[in-house]
Amino acid sequence: MHRYHYNLFPCQNRLLQMQYDKAAYQRHMDGVRKARPKVDTSSPQTFIHLHLKPKKLQLEEERLAIIERDNRLLLEKMSTIMRKQSRVDNVNNYEPKSLNREKRQRELLKVTRDNKSMMERIISRSSMRQEREWEADWQRNLAYMDSISRYPTGWWEKEKTSMSLQSQNRGGSSRDGGRERTSKRSGGGGNSSNRSRGYDSGSFASTSKGDESEKSGENRSQADMQQQ
Repeated sequence: MHRYHYNLFPCQNRLLQMQYDKAAYQRHMDGVRKARPKVDTSSPQTFIHLHLKPKKLQLEEERLAIIERDNRLLLEKMSTIMRKQSRVDNVNNYEPKSLNREKRQRELLKVTRDNKSMMERIISRSSMRQEREWEADWQRNLAYMDSISRYPTGWWEKEKTSMSLQSQNRGGSSRDGGRERTSKRSGGGGNSSNRSRGYDSGSFASTSKGDESEKSGENRSQADMQQQ
């Protein structure tokens, strides 16, 4: 293997040079593995007092202890009261009375009278609006507007009514024309039916007579056909 080893620098013994190169490479790899970064990328240090907060826990325990003590004292007092008979009679048999009841009633009556008098004044007051004069003034203004305007008032409504009347007249005339056409058609049909009836009677008469009458009947039927 040492014969195929490539040396960067000239040497006397290739075998020894190969061993030297391997040892140097091994030292280099060990240094790479043992190298430490210059930038600290590790997690920051955790402080227990920031997570547990012992001061807060201490205050909470003290508060609970105070509450427990107060509850115990209150329970002892209540039990003592229940065991012993009370010395003070705290039953109230009197009705509550108001010291300013009459004054409030007088004020309420006064307010009621004032409201009633105000309502009477409002109702008895006549209206200040002059509706008739306003109406006359408005009619006068309309007359002035008609006199100075180019078109009369409500001209568009008149046009609408005239157009509707024209459409109605057109519809009536069209219906009358249709009726006349149908009557003419019915009259023509009656004539043809009468003619057909005459033709049938002539043919019936020709069959009842002799040979001479048959010829005359055929001539008549041909004349009738030509007339049709």
